[in-house]
Amino acid sequence: MSIDVARHQWDDGLRRIERAAGEEPRYRHLMLLVDSVVDELRRRVGQTYSLAELASVYRNSEDWVRDVVRASAPPKAQAGIRDTALVQDAAFARYARGATDYRP
Repeated sequence: MSIDVARHQWDDGLRRIERAAGEEPRYRHLMLLVDSVVDELRRRVGQTYSLAELASVYRNSEDWVRDVVRASAPPKAQAGIRDTALVQDAAFARYARGATDYRP
């Protein structure tokens, strides 16, 4: 996957979550899940990274992101689990902003 394609997916996920801001409880829940995935990215990727390195981690992140979302979602909240891909993309979009070669 190219960096441009990955960034497009990430940015689209973040935009979709931001559109949910009108649904306050759902939005807060999704943002808590995004924060959890960003925390895990920080552990896995570190503080200094390029967009290419982040895209490489993204390629193999589906399983561990699902685990983070399941562990972070309240027991009866299916919204987070159902929206795992959305949370994944939004978290990577947020974390991409810290890449050494990030350009808006």
